[in-house]
Parts: sequence; structure tokens; C-alpha cells
Amino acid sequence: MPRVGVIALLQESNTFLCEQTTLDHFQVLRGEAVRAHYAAAPHEVGGFFAGLARANIDAVPIFAARAMPFGAVTTEAWNALLDILREELGGAGALDGLLVAPHGATVSAPAPDADGCWLSLVRELVSVPDPWKRPGHVFPIIGTLDPHANLSPQMVAATDALCAYRTNPHIDQRARGEEAASLMVRTLRGEIRPTQAACFPPMAINIERQCTSEPPLSQLCEQFEAVRQQSGVLSASLLLGFPYADVAEMGSAAIVVTDGDRSRAQALANELGRAMWARREGLGGRFLSLVDAVTQAATLPGPVCLLDMGDNVGGGSPGDGTLLAWELHRRRVGPSLVVLADPESVERANAAGVGQRVELGVGGKSDDLHGPPLVAEFTVRHLCEGKFTETETRHGGFTQCDQGATAIVSADSGLTVMLTTHRMPPFSLQQLIGCGVDPRAYQVLVAKGVNAPLAAYQPVCPSLLRVNTPGVTCADMTQLPFHHRRRPMFPFEREMTWSATS
Repeated sequence: MPRVGVIALLQESNTFLCEQTTLDHFQVLRGEAVRAHYAAAPHEVGGFFAGLARANIDAVPIFAARAMPFGAVTTEAWNALLDILREELGGAGALDGLLVAPHGATVSAPAPDADGCWLSLVRELVSVPDPWKRPGHVFPIIGTLDPHANLSPQMVAATDALCAYRTNPHIDQRARGEEAASLMVRTLRGEIRPTQAACFPPMAINIERQCTSEPPLSQLCEQFEAVRQQSGVLSASLLLGFPYADVAEMGSAAIVVTDGDRSRAQALANELGRAMWARREGLGGRFLSLVDAVTQAATLPGPVCLLDMGDNVGGGSPGDGTLLAWELHRRRVGPSLVVLADPESVERANAAGVGQRVELGVGGKSDDLHGPPLVAEFTVRHLCEGKFTETETRHGGFTQCDQGATAIVSADSGLTVMLTTHRMPPFSLQQLIGCGVDPRAYQVLVAKGVNAPLAAYQPVCPSLLRVNTPGVTCADMTQLPFHHRRRPMFPFEREMTWSATS
């Protein structure tokens, strides 16, 4: 039976954060623990296992490390992860191929193109005769990418095929894992020879325009689907890019995989790159101010979801931004609900007890970018442990979640605050329901994200408004202090010209 190794290393790094990601932030799994954790999950690694099992190919779980979006990975943590990767791959025995799951927007202190770095390391390790590959065997490395990847030439060169999720919110992760596994199966059977090429138009699609079901991005996605349907094309992926990583690779890209025809793969990638460039103005973002958003939310049918783009936890932000909370509280727009990561206030609410009134300064403790603490007298409504399970397919492929000890407090203004011990991206309504909160009971729900919360919040919210709040995930990327991005680049240099080489 053929043996295919499975490796995953995923983290989205926001380099505008002062804090960094350490090894303690990562969940590190080795060997069979990878299978036990991911096999049934709506995640690409689960898709790897399912696709290989259907083809009667032995999946060999090697290593999986995953961390929540946060700052760049420290040198110490990065070196430790690579050491574990080398050790586990070295002990995996003879393999016929590797299925890999990088995120594509990981940044480490010693390697800004962190995903290109570890993929290249893996390629180097499996290029030696033993013990990593069978003698005389051409060794395929096939993988998935988050569409928020900042694709690099190094990632492309180190792999035979990369398939990005096609949806944002990301609800097709497992399907893309199965797609990668299918390519691996067909490759090992000698049916295909995956060959890929990429195009890197000098542009960044604004995160406010990155919902794949909304125009104009949905129209661009249709052009990628048309390429996928062409004879001899194995895959075509749109990389939206991650604007909160200040690296040379930051930006959007197109990647095409063909059956053994590199020149055609490049020509089609260039065609898609030109299509992206032609739509750049429409993909540049529209920005709704905080004041206007709250004004609209007060009059629209509720619940209205206000998407706090400047404090986007899924983009690495602190999750304790108070600007929307202050505006809702000041204008007494309610009932409204905001979730803030604030372990100090959780402890004070716990000490006070349910039913007690306590003065708190909630949120605003991480930095000066996302608003000051909201100081008010609150009533403690509920206390819970903060663990919840998501049974539906949601962005990120999370199922078991733990935001730590949680307190629900309310002010006389109509503002309710869920205070959490740990940052938790708003990918699941079970975050609220599991703590006894009925989301339909509120006129306004604040979700600290942009597109990722949509899968959870759209079923209960007739209206969703993306709000241009400031912060380390500010939607207007021209306001961010870039030092390493490409120049010229749209939308920073708007008058530039570009054409792909055919």
C-alpha cells in the first residue's frame, strides 16, 4: 500500500502587532494525535485523511501545528517548530508523497516568508534517497492554502500543486483537502503529472471586498471556475492575500495547476492575473464610518451585525477594542451585545457574583489603537466556563472551542458585554448560545471580523454592516505603516500600470 505523509503548519501573522506568537500559542500534535484530532474535522487535514482512505492509501500523520492569528512567530518558536518537523519527518519511514497544509500568511522573525521556508525545508528533506522516499520515485508534494495566503515563488517552487479554499467565509476547507488528496492519488497512479505556475499582479484586494459570494469578487471567482473547467486544468486558485503582514510577498495572486503543461499553466495564470488587475478599482474597498454604521443599525430590522473591521480577531487583533461599544453605550442603542477579551474584568465580575452591580473598565487594555476602557456600572448577569462546540461547518474548521472563564454583564444603557478570558474569533454563534445568550434578543450584535463571521451570523441577522474602525486590522490598508511591501502596488500607488507577460 502506498504511504502518504500528512503535515500541517498554520498561523496567520499580523506584523503590526507589538506582541509575537510564541511556541505556547501553538497546538502541536505529532503522529497519531494528528489523525485523532483532525480526521473528522471540517478542515483540510480531515479532507486529506478522507481522500486517501477512499483510495486505500495509507495516510501517515506526521506533524500538525496550529495557532490563532496573532503577531509574527518568534525566532525561538520558529526554530523549535522546524526541529520538531525534521524529527517527525525523519521518523516517518519510506513515503510515496506528502500532503501539506500551510496557511500561506505565516511570518517568523528569521523567515518573513515562513511558509516558503518550511515547504522548501520539506522538499530538501525528501530529496535524499532514504529514509524519506522510495528509490527511483518522483516525490510529489501537494497541498492546500488559505486564500488569505501571501503566495510566494518559493511556495510554488517547493510544491507540485497547491489548492486554495474557494470560499470566504472558509466553509470548503475539507473539500479542498479532499481535492488535494485526489490529485495525490491520481499522481501516484500515474494518471496525471501536476505542474503549476503563478501570476503576481502588483495589487492587494481589500479585505472589505473579500466575500466570495458578493460582487465584484464573486464575478472574479466565476472566471477562475471557468478556467478550472478547461481540459487539462487540474486546479485554479485565487489568493486574496493578507494585508496585515508587512512582507515583500504581501498581495493577491493566481495559481493554476495543469497536467504536465507548465507553459499553459503560466499562460492561464497570467490570464487570471490580468482579470484581477482589470477589476482592481472595484476590489479597492468601501468604508462605512463608525458613526454612520451605528446610526443605520439603530433603524434597520434587527438583529443588525456590525462587523468591527479594525479589531478583527481572525486577523490577529487584540479583540478588546471598545470604539463600537462606546458609541452604542453613549447613544443608548440597544439592546446591543459586544464581546471583549478582558481577563481582568472577568475576574472582577466573578468576584462580584451573579446579580451584583460592579463598576468596570471593560476592554481597551491591550494598546492605544482600539479605544480606551469603557468605564460604567454593570450588573453581572451570567458566569460560565466558556467552552462550546460548533457542529456546523464554519470558517476556520473549528469545532471544539475554549474562550476561558466568561462573564456576561450589562449596563443601564442597554449594552451587554460578554467578557472572555481568551481571544476568540466570532466564527460560531455557539460562542453566545453556549453561555445562555440568545442572539435574536438584540438589536445590534458586534462581531470582531470582516467576512469570517458571516457563515455564523447571516442566518440570524437580516443586515450586516462592515465598519471602518481603526486598529491593527484597519480595512483601509493605506493607513497601515508598511515598510517591506512591493512598490509600486495598488491601491497605494493608484496611477501605476502593469501587464502580465503572456
